[in-house]
Amino acid sequence: MIISHHLCDFSIKSRVSSCSSSTNHKKFFQFSSKSSNSKYKLRKFSICNAAIMITNPDDFQVGKMMGSYGFMNITSYSTFQSSSELDIEYSRQDDIERLRVQDVGEGQVKIRLYEGRVAKGPYEGTRVIFKVYPGRRAGGTEADMMAANELNAHASLQNDSRNFTQNIQILVGGFETKTGEQWLAFRFDGKYTAADYAKVKSEATSKYLAQEQWNPYDRAQTIKRRRLFVIKLLRGSLSGLAYMHSHDRLHQSLGPASVSLNTIAEREAAYLIPRLRDLAFSADIRYSFLEESSGTLAEGLWRRASAAGAFTIMEKRAFGIADDIYEAGLLFAYLAFVPFCEAGIMDGFSLQKLLESTFKLDLDAVREYCLADDRLSEAVRFLDLGAGAGWELLQAMLNPDYRQRPIAEAILNHRFMTGAVL
Repeated sequence: MIISHHLCDFSIKSRVSSCSSSTNHKKFFQFSSKSSNSKYKLRKFSICNAAIMITNPDDFQVGKMMGSYGFMNITSYSTFQSSSELDIEYSRQDDIERLRVQDVGEGQVKIRLYEGRVAKGPYEGTRVIFKVYPGRRAGGTEADMMAANELNAHASLQNDSRNFTQNIQILVGGFETKTGEQWLAFRFDGKYTAADYAKVKSEATSKYLAQEQWNPYDRAQTIKRRRLFVIKLLRGSLSGLAYMHSHDRLHQSLGPASVSLNTIAEREAAYLIPRLRDLAFSADIRYSFLEESSGTLAEGLWRRASAAGAFTIMEKRAFGIADDIYEAGLLFAYLAFVPFCEAGIMDGFSLQKLLESTFKLDLDAVREYCLADDRLSEAVRFLDLGAGAGWELLQAMLNPDYRQRPIAEAILNHRFMTGAVL
């Protein structure tokens, strides 16, 4: 499954990512208890920390609609196909990784997003974002599975409250309405994504270069801040992924739009906190779970694992972790190029095609190609830091052999990620 935005209609050829914003600007409204006489979905699952979650719809207030998105079904995969990717609000079509598939079709599930806040209790006033999955009548069993999977993924990760990372979005609570809709409430920690950041900075680069008056000193300082910001963004994303893997969870939809940011101002890099979100396709990789069931939403992952020669439980687990690392590698490549280039020069789809199809993941050949294009020079210089440390790490993360890819903790300790190259 691949999630993407829809404005009015789905496009089979590309993903439409402009959100359909609500025209309702009235005050917050509170749920009526009359509409909540149902078993809340949160109570239907074995969650150790359910007691700290808010499950009563009367405890929330809902504001205006922020947008919506839906699914596309994959029926065939291209070479090096990794897994599901999730596109969410605030990002346009040209900011988002395009589909790595050959045949797609419209899915049934349409998800809505709302602003909101907690109205009662110790967390009163806390801003939240509601992610609303349709009822079974509108979205089928698939919507229920996705909502349950995302809820259980967050709940299991948040169960380790003493060691919980700041680099994963926090689930505040959730409930099921009388009509069967699943409402998940996440703490609001910023409206931006890594895709938004890349778009804004590439457009800013175009603006400065068009003026032909970019002071060399100012330009050098801007590039320096950009490099620092991107490395911190990547470190936060990998820290969140490392936490997930250490707690037996895969992300499986990692991309520029699935990393939320509390700021995109490079001068505020010291306060930047990237957070992973969109865990609807997260896979449980506990050995006991893999022995019993692979999970319906992860069927595509395990088919690809078998195709790669991973048949035992340990091999499947290793393949799943490596698959997340591959997606993180594509995110790394995206952030190494797009923010450092002019708008329209490079996008996720073109970059991925260059890496996978044109050069078959040979990063030395990719570098030689990029050296011949002055428009890509700043990205090349960024990856060249530390005697090519960026290229070295990127090659390792995108290694065609999943067995040779590093784990997230090793990536965080690489000299490029520690900032030693700056």
